[in-house]
Amino acid sequence: MLNLSTLNPQQRLAVETIEGPVLILAGAGTGKTRVITFRIAHMIEKGIAPGNILGVTFTNKAAREMQERVSKLIPRGPKRRSDEEKPDRPTVCTFHSLCVRILRQHIERLGYKRNFVIYDESEQLSAVKKILSHFSVKGEKTDAAAVLSMLSRFKNGGARAAAFAEPGVAALAQHVQLKYESALRACNAVDFDDLILLTLKLFTEHPETLEACRAKYRYVMVDEYQDTNASQFQLMHLLTKEHKNFCVVGDDDQSIYGWRGAEIANLLELEKYFPTVKVVKLEQNYRSTTTILTAANAVIKNNTRRRGKQLWSDKGFGEKIILHTFQDDEAEARTVVEQIEYARLAHKIPWLDQAILFRTNIQSRALETALRQASVRYHLIGGQSYFDRREIKDFLAFLKTFLNPDDDVSLLRIANVPARGLSDVTMERLLAASQERHCSVFAAMRHTDVQESFQTKTRESILEFLELIETTRARLTETISLRQWAEKILDDTGYLNELRRSEKNVETAENRVRNLKDMIATLENSDASTTGATERLETFLEDIMLDSDRKEEKENQGDAVTLITMHSCKGLEFPHVYIVGLEDGLLPHSRSKVEGTMDEERRLFYVAITRAMTTLTISHCGGRKKYGQLLPCHPSPFLKELPMELVELADERSKKLVAPASGKNLFAAMRAAAGINDSVL
Repeated sequence: MLNLSTLNPQQRLAVETIEGPVLILAGAGTGKTRVITFRIAHMIEKGIAPGNILGVTFTNKAAREMQERVSKLIPRGPKRRSDEEKPDRPTVCTFHSLCVRILRQHIERLGYKRNFVIYDESEQLSAVKKILSHFSVKGEKTDAAAVLSMLSRFKNGGARAAAFAEPGVAALAQHVQLKYESALRACNAVDFDDLILLTLKLFTEHPETLEACRAKYRYVMVDEYQDTNASQFQLMHLLTKEHKNFCVVGDDDQSIYGWRGAEIANLLELEKYFPTVKVVKLEQNYRSTTTILTAANAVIKNNTRRRGKQLWSDKGFGEKIILHTFQDDEAEARTVVEQIEYARLAHKIPWLDQAILFRTNIQSRALETALRQASVRYHLIGGQSYFDRREIKDFLAFLKTFLNPDDDVSLLRIANVPARGLSDVTMERLLAASQERHCSVFAAMRHTDVQESFQTKTRESILEFLELIETTRARLTETISLRQWAEKILDDTGYLNELRRSEKNVETAENRVRNLKDMIATLENSDASTTGATERLETFLEDIMLDSDRKEEKENQGDAVTLITMHSCKGLEFPHVYIVGLEDGLLPHSRSKVEGTMDEERRLFYVAITRAMTTLTISHCGGRKKYGQLLPCHPSPFLKELPMELVELADERSKKLVAPASGKNLFAAMRAAAGINDSVL
């Protein structure tokens, strides 16, 4: 017998309301997954056949977790005599998995074979690149990934999604679309977007397949409904508009994916399609302190187009929110890392319990650098590591090649970057020549007989590349400023121009350029008066490589600080949260005023606040470094929406005297953590 007494009154109401349309408005940290799994188990207990129940989620991980939790709640049936007698189970899967099940049975009606293949992103990119090769202007690179992303937006979000795109990319994507679809069709292939669109086409053109699905899935639940796009909404509406046993679970205050086609109106305007919908609000939060929730409620109420709800908790008032103001982003990163280490040493708070949240990927540079310098393990989620970005890897490969031309891996990476007539075929031949002669590729390139084996134009390209290496190496031994030497590399190779040309999105290109200039600025950290440029470059590269060698070790260690973008943190929680960079132009993002997405930016801040369980620290800077220059910043307008009685300024907090006993205990804890034994003193 299912024990519903463990649920609070609103959770229980949501679980027991199983007939007709239901909206479970589940605020952050209110036990949403528990309610969904209990609801499915309750339906089965009430006699609804498991096979008639469909639960739809956005990720395979969420689907697996729900399926496992439902299995634990429902009683096991009699022992089976054979594998054919598998018990009926509810279907809990993603939108895409559901569509694959339907299409495997019926796709022949659309002219495909049942054994269709599903292209992954790399296969989609290959198809797009092949098509683009016929359109591209000579000397200009087209970003195939941007075109593919735009194709996906067209399919899922229509005109609204197109509004977020660069006009040139949007036009090119429209031009490519028919050829792309034809190329996939010729291979009996579909992509992830096609799975839903072809299912919709099947339902429209062959109504009997829709009727069969309606008969099977008589009770439908959808999780994270605020994140559904136009095609997902249409799919669910077609399945449920007859029997109306449709339960959606979501929170409009956590709708933060409008840029990829999510329609908040799907949740806000549910009554338009189901006038009799029953709304159940889950407002008791089991995650955060009253202070954190009161702050979150105060911020989000400034969004007028929302379903009202008021999160509350019985966890107590808790500590005030700490607000820091820093001179620049490097001071911010350094201090946040110091606070993390202080919490670990003085209060025994492991790295695992601490997270740093930021708005844009470019903010991770200063944070990652400070964490590395302090030897703090971290795990980056929802963004590419600063040190894993293409432009940084290319730049480091240039430095390694000019320091040691016999480093084949580095030389092969940058030999034709930017393009200088050393094609893949040419480099393969040079690599083969180096293997025959048991020498490096650089040494093979210098062999006159190897040079003579190439045609005149390629031979000239090889000689020019050799000259670039020799002159740059010679300049390294003569220079005092590594920064000037590195900037000359970018000028001589034309790498910055290549970066700008290869990126269709101007902002993305400038971010890449900025990443490089920020990296170059760090080259001068060591004392030029004590060592030569070559030695300083060796030390710089060693420090980075030693840290990279520990990467695998870090990933295997569970205890690590989480470094995460605000878009990726939804659904997660951390005892101690640091929200950095709360500045106008970052959050809200500078684009939000132009695109009219200020409400979504505020929801992003709300999501970030509600990740915190015990303490929340927020910071902003007076300036941020861009291309090595400190540019002024202004505090985010969202800061004014925080009730000031809940906020404590860091400067004021630091002035408070610590009681002698507390100070002594903290000192002892830090000495113990550092492994200092009083008896040896």
